[in-house]
Amino acid sequence: MLTVGAVLSATALLAGVVQAAAAPAQAGVPSAAQQHDALLALAEAQAAPVAGALALGDRERLVVKDVVTDADGTRHLRYDRTFAGLPVIGGDLVVHQRADGSIASVDRAFAGRLSLPSLAPKLSADRAAAGAADAVRATLGASTAQEGAALAQVGSAGEAQLVVWAGGDTPRLAYRTVVQGVRTDGVPSSRRVITDAGTGAVLASDDAVRTATGTGTGVNVGAVTLTTTQSGATYQLKDATRGNQSTVDGGVPGNPLFTSTTNSWGNGFASNRQSAAVDAQFDAAVTWDYFKNTFGRNGIRNNGVGITSRVHVGNGLMDLFWDDTCYCMSYGDGRSNSKPMTELDVAAHEMSHGITAVTAGLPYSGEPGGLDEATSDILGTMVEWYASLQADPPDYLIAEKLDFMGNGTPLRYMDEPSKDGYSRDFWYSGIGALDPHFSSGVGNHFFYLLSEGSGAKVVNGVAYNSPTADGSTLVGIGRDKAAAIWYRALTIYFTSTTNYRTARNATVAAARDLYGQPEVNAVAAAWKAVNVN
Repeated sequence: MLTVGAVLSATALLAGVVQAAAAPAQAGVPSAAQQHDALLALAEAQAAPVAGALALGDRERLVVKDVVTDADGTRHLRYDRTFAGLPVIGGDLVVHQRADGSIASVDRAFAGRLSLPSLAPKLSADRAAAGAADAVRATLGASTAQEGAALAQVGSAGEAQLVVWAGGDTPRLAYRTVVQGVRTDGVPSSRRVITDAGTGAVLASDDAVRTATGTGTGVNVGAVTLTTTQSGATYQLKDATRGNQSTVDGGVPGNPLFTSTTNSWGNGFASNRQSAAVDAQFDAAVTWDYFKNTFGRNGIRNNGVGITSRVHVGNGLMDLFWDDTCYCMSYGDGRSNSKPMTELDVAAHEMSHGITAVTAGLPYSGEPGGLDEATSDILGTMVEWYASLQADPPDYLIAEKLDFMGNGTPLRYMDEPSKDGYSRDFWYSGIGALDPHFSSGVGNHFFYLLSEGSGAKVVNGVAYNSPTADGSTLVGIGRDKAAAIWYRALTIYFTSTTNYRTARNATVAAARDLYGQPEVNAVAAAWKAVNVN
């Protein structure tokens, strides 16, 4: 093996190039990204001289992968290798280079000399791909230490690519095939299989999809854990355990996916673009979990597909919205782009519109529109209670953190909706003419009364005082039962023309389906208390 001393003399000529490239720019300090790009370009320029210094064969080439620089100027140049134009699996190496450009040492994945008797495979690419798929199929039901869950389903195999396998003692001509599948925990699998190009024997396999648990600090949710996807040394705000839900930067052309090298996201301040992304990714995850763990619902459309969340949309946009056409959530950054609209109960409210759209299909007008809004307030509130965040304690207030009104008050109140100055506490014959945000007060009030009962009380540190239209005194049945009744009514009995009267009938039926006469009586009494008889 080539000694370090021999390498030093062969690469001394690089020192001047390195020092010139490392000198600071006179017009200003370049950004970290610019510095890294410059180092990658330098490593690429040095690839051929380094290959010569390492006495690699004439058919071998180095392809730069990454560069890391220490505080003392030492550089670590990471290269992949090719042989006769074919990728070498297990042929990577790291060159440790002093600040003056001389090589201190080299770490190689394969220490021997690359040579192959032939570059002509005995197996066709099609046969290799089919063999790789069969090999993966043979592992169905068997868990591995790497994936942690058994493979449940094998899908298609991609085109087999000819490579050189240097992961063993003797290099071999091989094929690399990616076989798609799904694990028993619902996480997609992308198994990379290396097979001998002469015999078809499996030489190695691994999975390119790996989930990881990251940490994040959002503007509104505080410090939370996030399920992310690891791809090489990069982490993505993409959650394979929840239908590949992801968060992208809607304020940047192309809406790129948020990525990080540390799996630690945001700092809690709006000035950090990742902080709002933490909120959005967590909002989508906990909404998924609430509906999955409470009602067995597998995503908004109940099809196992996760949503895309877009943050930093617009300029000073004081809004957030659900869009069925793109199956996505969009969040503005609020006043002066300093208050992201990513509060959990409002985010879950918007996502719940998606559930209403694929179930009852309530139109956004008249009493059905009010029921649509009430449904989203009810389910969004339940997601907030489910999460029970320290940074956003659960309550029966809507959007209390976002300051939509500009005076620090919540947007809506479920215990006494009229406190917002617009909503109605009780039903009357013309309520369908109101904006659905205000006619929703009747449904919200019903839900609060059914959950907590009437009169003055303190719930989780918040004071409420809920009136009744008929002066009755109600005792609540608890929010979990009330939510189960509403959800069943929405998904089983509501139709596109459901109004408050027929909603009463639907929730009575749902209570009878789920529970017993006491709950049926409580539902009827709560509707009577909001003047729906």
